[in-house]
Amino acid sequence: MSYSLSYDNDSRLIVSGLSCGCPCDHEEVTQDIYVGNDILKNIPRYIRKQNLGKRCTLVADNITWEVAGRTVCELLEADEVTVDRCIIRRDEPMEPDERACGEVLLSVFPETEFLVSVGSGSITDVTRVNATRLHLPQVCVGTAPSMDGYTSAVCPLILNGVKIHRPGKCPEIIVCDIDVLKTAPLTMICSGVGDVLGKYIAKADWMIGNIINDEPYCPTCGQLVTDAVNKLITHVDEIKEKTDEGIRILTEALLLAGMTIMIIGHTRAVASVEHNISHYWDMIQLQRGNKPPQHGDSVGVATLLVWPMFTRFAKEDLSKLDLEDIRSRRMTREEREAWMVRTYGEEGGRSIMRENPEDFLTWEEQERRIRRAQERFTDIKACIDAMPPFEAVYGVMERLGACLTPEDCGIDEDLLNLSMHCAKDYRSRYSLFKLLDECGMLDEYLKEYQITK
Repeated sequence: MSYSLSYDNDSRLIVSGLSCGCPCDHEEVTQDIYVGNDILKNIPRYIRKQNLGKRCTLVADNITWEVAGRTVCELLEADEVTVDRCIIRRDEPMEPDERACGEVLLSVFPETEFLVSVGSGSITDVTRVNATRLHLPQVCVGTAPSMDGYTSAVCPLILNGVKIHRPGKCPEIIVCDIDVLKTAPLTMICSGVGDVLGKYIAKADWMIGNIINDEPYCPTCGQLVTDAVNKLITHVDEIKEKTDEGIRILTEALLLAGMTIMIIGHTRAVASVEHNISHYWDMIQLQRGNKPPQHGDSVGVATLLVWPMFTRFAKEDLSKLDLEDIRSRRMTREEREAWMVRTYGEEGGRSIMRENPEDFLTWEEQERRIRRAQERFTDIKACIDAMPPFEAVYGVMERLGACLTPEDCGIDEDLLNLSMHCAKDYRSRYSLFKLLDECGMLDEYLKEYQITK
């Protein structure tokens, strides 16, 4: 397995050699992804190249409109494109909720031929879900290297205060002008780095899922993400200084991570328990009427929180597990339902359980997983040992001045306690946290956080 990255004379990113013999279904990357300096002016030409049409709805918020939206609008209108504007105005950062999605939908006309999103994660996703549902092409103009969603095919959204994921499609055209991205505040760049660093956890959990449940694993996507995050770690000073090279490296890491979602059709390579914790913080803070932390900040902090559990587990002796004791302490179905409703709320808990029915394990299946972990512990340990030292990851975030603790993200002790227990429950996707829980070890691991149910 080998791949290569290059750019053509038009700043179009070319990723070749992505063929793979793994069991995962693969989609070819056909999108036009442009990364370079001073390329915003080329947007009309990029659109003409794909014959997207002469009428669009441009989506921005009150911040990104000033950063790049106005310029993009003027460029398109000068090229005789009719631009219907959807400027989502908020006093606080916009959330990708039903209100924002509705504003975009109501700004689209029967004559609209394509959508243009100008922003980062939330703007991209509320535009993406509408483009998907309306069967319209999307042009994405990035304004900050703050998350990996530009090339994603999944829409993280909020419905009735609950974090949900809906299928979407990758924009046909993605434009990342380094001169625009460099204007993003360092806090958003730190967020992008935090999002990328979480990929180490996601990859390890994916490989553990392959070992325990024979879940298909794509080594090409795994390597794509690993190479991207490794390169980021070695160029953290350039990223902090917002040099052209540093911003390009961070942007490429985010684009390549998101590209794996497009290739295999799910987020397995880029999101696991660290994202589950982040989503839980978002949901509860919104329910409390509080501002949730930036996505990448919370992912980065959650990565630091769970990392020591991986290194500790690599030293375990699973042969000492008492299966009868584990069985006697299992939650009944009724107890688990009550736990989900108490921690996620009535609507959120019921919704998650409906979407993840396989999480109600029989004892036979739980025992099978435990015995597989015992038999394949050496392989699990190898996955964990392949992760870089915790100090290296912590050091990157510390040098950037990124958030390092839950308190830095506005997360109190009560919410931290709940989130660390709920991390295993957000979706059926397998993780070390699920394995710890199934082996009856999770409560013991969480004692260092003074976490109780």
